[in-house]
Amino acid sequence: MIGINQLELKQLRILRALLRERNVSRVANQIGLTQQAVSDQLKKLRHIFDDRLFVRTSNGLIPTPEAERLGKKLDKILSDVEDLFDVPEFDPETVSGIYTISATDYAQIVVMPQLLSAIWKHAPNLKIVVRDFDIDLLSSQIMTGEVDLALTFPDFIPDSLPYLSLFKEHHVCVASDTSPLLGKKLTLTDIASTPQIIVSSSSTNLRGSIDTLFEKKGLSRNVIMSAPCFSLVPRYIKTTNAIAFIPSRSLPEKGLKELDLSIKPIEFEVIAAWHTRSNNDPLHNWILSMLKEST
Repeated sequence: MIGINQLELKQLRILRALLRERNVSRVANQIGLTQQAVSDQLKKLRHIFDDRLFVRTSNGLIPTPEAERLGKKLDKILSDVEDLFDVPEFDPETVSGIYTISATDYAQIVVMPQLLSAIWKHAPNLKIVVRDFDIDLLSSQIMTGEVDLALTFPDFIPDSLPYLSLFKEHHVCVASDTSPLLGKKLTLTDIASTPQIIVSSSSTNLRGSIDTLFEKKGLSRNVIMSAPCFSLVPRYIKTTNAIAFIPSRSLPEKGLKELDLSIKPIEFEVIAAWHTRSNNDPLHNWILSMLKEST
């Protein structure tokens, strides 16, 4: 074990070159070292293998039987090491295994159907697990590898995670198709007192992302309910006189109509986030490419 602990990869390369060239000067030029550096490494090799390895003659270096024995193994050893850097061409048709995606309910409705179609068209043997997005658990899930990819919004992920922006979205204000607010040009003041439903996966303080818009106008919105996901909001609105701000791609939805607001729609990003360890993973990068194509 002492010899293994002392042995360096560059010494094996030098030994192989010496066996081929039988000349220290030529080996030094090939490897990009000085003759003295090659001679120093040869001394270390002699110590490690407890053998002279080469005998100097007027015709160059002559390998000892031990050096020739080592030479028969060197090509395979160094070839195997070089193979570590050969990245096999990724073929989605042959890929298998499980890939786990954490997605908000919005992403499950708007992003996942097209993504799954693209994945299974090219990678029929890949299994996909979709988990409900949990803002409180995401950091640990990504860190431990429980989740490979998160489809969500920038504010919901740790700053340390890399992410891909998929598209821009904006909120629209919706009401039931029987609402008396329909057909009117409305300001924030007009709707501030109207009962409103917000969407929050974990918050219990009845605040949503639109609150700051009202606050800039000196208004306080009348939030009466916090729902855990966007997909539930239409059902609640249809049976009440409440309104809600939801992403535009959630529409059309039977029974809901968009209100005509005088304000500019609020834009936000929909993103895919992951752990840095996946940056060079061929499967992960292929799925990101499918996301780009499908969104």
